[in-house]
Amino acid sequence: MNLYNLIEETNTKKIALLIDPDKCSEFSIEKRISLANEAGIHFIFVGGSLLNYYTIDSCIQKIKSLTKLPVVLFPANGMHISPEADAILFLSLISGRNADLLIGNHVHSATIIRKYGLESIPTGYMIVESGTITTAQYMSNSMPLPRNKPEVAVSTAIAGEMLGLKALYLDAGSGASSPVPETMIAAVRKAVTIPMIVGGGLRTVDSVEKAFNAGANVIVLGNIAEDQPEFLLSVKKLIE
Repeated sequence: MNLYNLIEETNTKKIALLIDPDKCSEFSIEKRISLANEAGIHFIFVGGSLLNYYTIDSCIQKIKSLTKLPVVLFPANGMHISPEADAILFLSLISGRNADLLIGNHVHSATIIRKYGLESIPTGYMIVESGTITTAQYMSNSMPLPRNKPEVAVSTAIAGEMLGLKALYLDAGSGASSPVPETMIAAVRKAVTIPMIVGGGLRTVDSVEKAFNAGANVIVLGNIAEDQPEFLLSVKKLIE
C-alpha cells in the first residue's frame, strides 16, 4: 500500500485521528478506534511533541489489534520511530530555523527508517500562530508563522515544494486556541500543487468543513477526539 498516493488523491477529503502514545492507556483508545472505524476515518497518526514514556511500539500494536486503518508516524524527533508503523511523515520544520528539525534529526534516523522498511513521506512542517504557546512551538524552539500574514506561509510553502517535499503540514498545535486561518489554507493551496495536511484547534464540524473547503487534503483531529470521541461521527458526513 502506498500511503502517499492516498494522501495525494484530490477527489476525496480525508481525516486522520491523531493518537498520543503517552495517552494510549489514559484515554479510551478502544472507543476512539471503534468510532474511527465507524466514521470512515482514513488514517491513524501516532505521535506527540513530548513523549515521556517510550510506548510507541506497544501503542501501535494495540491500535492494529483494533483496526485495519494504516498507521502513520508523526514524529517530534528522530527517536520517535517504530517498525510497527506503516509509514512516517519525514518532517522538516520549514517554518522555523532550528537546524536539528530541518536536517539534523533526519541524518540520525534515516538509516533506521530504511532498515525498518517504513514508507517515508517528506513533509514540510509549518507551525502557525494559534493564540497560545503550544507544546510544538515550545519544544521546537521556533517562532510560529504569523496567522495574519498568509503571504509568509505561501513563500514558505513554495520553498518547501521547490526543495522537493511531497506534502505540507500546517499545524496550529495541540491545545491551540484557534485553528489555522482559512485564508492561509486557501492561499497556500493556490500557490502549491502538493497535498496539504491541516491540524490543531479544529473543535467544531464547521471549522473542519471550512478547512476542507479552503483546500486541505487531510484534516488531523487529536484533542477533540480525546475529549469528545463521538465527534468523529459528527464529521463522517464531510468525507462520505
